[in-house]
Amino acid sequence: MQAQVFPTQSIQERVADGLRSQITGGQLESGAALSEIALAEEFGVSRTPVREALKQLQTEGLVIIRPRVGTFVSAPTRLEINELFQMKEILEGAAARLFAARGEIPELDALRANVMRAEEAVAADDATAYALLVEEFHELIIRGAGNEKLAQHYRMMMNQLAYSRLVQTSLSKPGRLVESESEHHRVIEIISAKDGTTAERMMREHVRASQQALLDAMVFADEYNGRPGRDKKELQK
Repeated sequence: MQAQVFPTQSIQERVADGLRSQITGGQLESGAALSEIALAEEFGVSRTPVREALKQLQTEGLVIIRPRVGTFVSAPTRLEINELFQMKEILEGAAARLFAARGEIPELDALRANVMRAEEAVAADDATAYALLVEEFHELIIRGAGNEKLAQHYRMMMNQLAYSRLVQTSLSKPGRLVESESEHHRVIEIISAKDGTTAERMMREHVRASQQALLDAMVFADEYNGRPGRDKKELQK
């Protein structure tokens, strides 16, 4: 019997994955200019797969291509953040409801372990460690729903949010670290009780609280009117 041959990742996909990771992880800041020549050198490829990868990322909402001007990392406006968080609330709320209906599954054990580690991070006032656990918590909620179509839409949306960077920003609001950890506790208690309706409501409330903390901590470039004390890095939080 002949061994099955699986297709290898294309050069375009490799470049797209690398850039996506840099954008969502915050290595490439919002509004940063992207050079096809520099990217081709960085990834050791020709400009063609770079160009195609950038087109792909444009469809995902991660970059903006302006003909005869250049290509830039997307810098979401307040309206876009609000719209994306509205969708985040809907999807995570639905995921929590589906999760609660599934009972004692491995993701529930993983969620409990996540909350225990989060308690330790909060006790140590370690916002960096807690931010990573926040990402894991929300990913476990999605996985626990057991709905792959929901997960696909959710992950594409989270890429557009560049969520890793935004979590750190939202947690910079005084008191948010403790509030967030408490909200996670309540969500997992209700999911464990198999109360799908309440799980959805509480998950949606948690997402709204995170959204408000983020908006309170952010300054949007499109709203900046030359106010003193605001430098470029602050605008790109």
